[in-house]
Amino acid sequence: MPLLIVIGLIVLAIIWMTSLYNNLVRLRNRRQNVFADIDVQLRYRHDLVPQLVETVKGYAGHEKDVLYRVTEARAAAISATTINDKIKTEQELTHALQGLKVSMEAYPNLKANENFVKLQEELTEIESKLATARRLFNGVTTDYNNAVQTFPGNMVARNYGFNPEMFFDLGTESRKVMEEPPAIKF
Repeated sequence: MPLLIVIGLIVLAIIWMTSLYNNLVRLRNRRQNVFADIDVQLRYRHDLVPQLVETVKGYAGHEKDVLYRVTEARAAAISATTINDKIKTEQELTHALQGLKVSMEAYPNLKANENFVKLQEELTEIESKLATARRLFNGVTTDYNNAVQTFPGNMVARNYGFNPEMFFDLGTESRKVMEEPPAIKF
């Protein structure tokens, strides 16, 4: 009889460990799936950026530094391969695009250009969709990180290579811009 109890406890332990492992796999896969949705929006944004840059070039020839940063950030974002690299390069692209928007405020003719207005509206819509997708991604990442870092999941995670993952936040540069009070001009 004691042998049956020991065998039963071993079987229960195996089922429990398998359940924990499978939960970690599901959470990791869900995080990757949600990022794939973000990737679609990022691709659309990457395709829109060259059109926006070309439209701006005709009006703002001396803003070459801003245009160069946007182009370079886009190239880096496109070439990123891992989720963490994509998060970092997309933060840089977002910051560069914010710099482009600020620079373009000085050009009333550009702001009235129909093509520019259309591109800017599309970019605004993409940024809104990306913000929503980032919130979902960060929620899923929180669930995953909680499972990896809390007991008893952390015992399984440690043994099978599950590690906490980074969030898709604004990045330090974009956060600095957002924390500055708006300039009010009359």
